[in-house]
Amino acid sequence: GGPRPLPGQEVSVKVLGALEDGGLVERDPRLIFVPGHGDVVQALELGVPTMQPGEVSFFLAAFPYAYGRPGSREPDVPPEAPLLFEVTLLEVRDGPDPKPLPPAVRLRLGSQRRERGNFHFARGDFAAALRSYRLSLRALDGPITAPPGPEEEEELGEQRVKCLNNCAAAELKLGRAEEALAACEAALRISPDNGRALLRRGQLLAERGRDAEAALVLRRALELDPANKVIHTELSRLAKRQSSASST
Repeated sequence: GGPRPLPGQEVSVKVLGALEDGGLVERDPRLIFVPGHGDVVQALELGVPTMQPGEVSFFLAAFPYAYGRPGSREPDVPPEAPLLFEVTLLEVRDGPDPKPLPPAVRLRLGSQRRERGNFHFARGDFAAALRSYRLSLRALDGPITAPPGPEEEEELGEQRVKCLNNCAAAELKLGRAEEALAACEAALRISPDNGRALLRRGQLLAERGRDAEAALVLRRALELDPANKVIHTELSRLAKRQSSASST
């Protein structure tokens, strides 16, 4: 009974997922997500909005609507495996993003969406990964009911930096170098000594011919990680290019 979920509303569901041979691969007594945000497999994204609270439904999902052609390690799903989902819609409520939430809830939402982005990235769906990373940032940056404590503040910053670095990686896979550079720079505004962001920013600056800036960034990255062979290689390439330019 009750209305079906509306766009933007959050749902809680009980989920069981099984392979064709009956092997149980997924069990979650209370999975919370917002349909359309890419946090769950497409079978649940499409199926749950057709349900009413208290309803139990079975969804037989071909592999494109489950874990895709490569399958999954966690949960353990073979390649191209169809799945049968038993889903109970427990609750429908307004979505969490516009409302002030405790820092711990923001952290949970941010982590959940970033992990979903990592899942999409591993499958090669970089547009979906980028969408999940942006939703993660939106959750982390939303209004908070009370000021976070020192540990929560630190964790919020760390998660933002992880998401921005992941955004940069996804943007590069999509061929959008300017957007990737902007994501790196946003990460460095939060954490100026983040090695991953420094290295990628240096590489992107070098690709644009901004060699002096790139060298400064890469030298700073090398100070933080002197044994990093990739940084040594990038600096060596820059030095050769600058030497060649000066000789001509």
